[in-house]
Amino acid sequence: MKQVLHDLIRQSLNRLGEKEKLALNDNDATKIEKPRDEKHGDFSANTALVMSTQINLTPRKIAEKIVENIPATDFIEKIEIAGPGFINFFLTRHAHLQVINTILTSGDTYGRSGHGEGKSILIEFVSANPTGPLHIGHGRGAAYGAATANLLEAIGYKVDREYYINDAGRQMDILAVSVYLRYLEKCGVDIRLPGKAYQGDYVKSIAGKIYDEKIESLKTDTIGLDALLNNETDCEKQLDSLIEYIKRALGHANYEYVFDAGLNEILADINNDLDEFGVVFNSWFSERGLLASDDVHACIGTLKKNGHLYEADGALWFRSTEFGDEKDRVVIRDNGQLTYFASDIAYHKSKFDRGYDRAIDIWGADHHGYMARIKAALSALKIDTQKLDILLVQFASLYRGSHKVQMSTRSGQFVTLRELRDEVGKDASRFFYVTRKSDQHLDFDLELAKSQSQDNPVYYIQYAHARICSIKRQMQEKGFRFSLVTDVAELVMLEETHEHKLLARLSAYPETVLTAADNYEPHQIGYYLRDLAYEFHTYYNACQILVEDEKLRNARVSLVSAIQQVIQNGLFLLGVSSPEAM
Repeated sequence: MKQVLHDLIRQSLNRLGEKEKLALNDNDATKIEKPRDEKHGDFSANTALVMSTQINLTPRKIAEKIVENIPATDFIEKIEIAGPGFINFFLTRHAHLQVINTILTSGDTYGRSGHGEGKSILIEFVSANPTGPLHIGHGRGAAYGAATANLLEAIGYKVDREYYINDAGRQMDILAVSVYLRYLEKCGVDIRLPGKAYQGDYVKSIAGKIYDEKIESLKTDTIGLDALLNNETDCEKQLDSLIEYIKRALGHANYEYVFDAGLNEILADINNDLDEFGVVFNSWFSERGLLASDDVHACIGTLKKNGHLYEADGALWFRSTEFGDEKDRVVIRDNGQLTYFASDIAYHKSKFDRGYDRAIDIWGADHHGYMARIKAALSALKIDTQKLDILLVQFASLYRGSHKVQMSTRSGQFVTLRELRDEVGKDASRFFYVTRKSDQHLDFDLELAKSQSQDNPVYYIQYAHARICSIKRQMQEKGFRFSLVTDVAELVMLEETHEHKLLARLSAYPETVLTAADNYEPHQIGYYLRDLAYEFHTYYNACQILVEDEKLRNARVSLVSAIQQVIQNGLFLLGVSSPEAM
């Protein structure tokens, strides 16, 4: 309908331009939106305000001329001019009823559009370090990223989903050391595991698999190791010494074996966990692969050639402050090692080298300080930073009613995504994760997520879908003849106030999808579905659907079938199922 109104306004501007001998064009600046107050009509356009720079008249006078030249149509009941020159459109009953036909003929494409014009977007999310299982914080990023990607696809973008594997650097070496120490335990060596090592049971499991395959062939002299393990005056230095010692003791090939065993086991677990959560990636981008390609050094070479690097204190620094960052950043340390930042520069450059029109990063809120330096580096490489959006996801806390859940009884460290999913299910997890804006803290109430009540939004929405399926089963059981009604002339019997509200709500779905996608706000879909479910349940309780009058019955079943379709479409975008029975 918004497109119909856009076309009518353009036709009016063409007529007006011919009369006034002017070349009028709103340059696509016209915004057609649903007014907050129903008294102001179904849609409101700001065209007159936009055109005031082209016509030497007040916006209100321009609005009057636009209205005079709008072609007659059976979709518009009346047009009013409000305020400084807003044009308010009131739709006819025919236009409202037309939405049922549109939904039933469009099916799962209702709400989708070509707004994105097929432009390509790479959306990177989760990207958790492969040093342990995914926890509830990663789960929120996964649900938000997947829903945002679905929304962007729904409005016509070509979207690829990518997981950046941080499989290089010190944290991965600490994992390898942790696994190897647990392996030595399996070999009968008395080990005092450092406090900063990875402690979870998953480390023991990986070590056990290595032992089953290698028995004691990787066991080395532990005399020097004992001295390092008993020296905890500086935990970080202790770890660095352990990494150096074990690398030397094992040799390159055996150390790589232990390193890869830990990495591959955890990556496989992460992949499986995400798959069961309904989150699938098009590509997994390896940091180790990036370093092996020499792309990082090539990036540093370009920055150096263009005068954006300098040496100080034995390190190589990027002049980040020249591009708006709060301080300059090291890209090569004084020991000759590349920083994580250096890898991230090359990784982000690769996103645009691969031809993507836009890139989206979804990071945890603790990465807020990283945004400026990444955009500074892209600016220095002459890449348009407007093409990169960085979205932050705030932390999530678990509650059982009013009691905060402190930790997992199984892992002893954190609540894993798998534990959450096992307790409340995939659907409730996916939905609850996106019930708030991503940059707002989320309190996840486990008891509410499991409850079968009106207070649980995902249950309430799914129950609306199941209830409509039940209506259709009852109709078959009673032997009623039925055919979906798409002819507007046969839908005029839908005269109840509840039916009018439902028609207006259904009409708003495409605009909701577009707004949610443009603003990266999947929670808008959740709010919309909750309101639609509420209006349906209210209608169901107030009006009998399966009445004796066949024409009215078919009209009402067609209406609820349209509601069912929209619920399916919306839940799909959020990664939530639409059960037929509950």
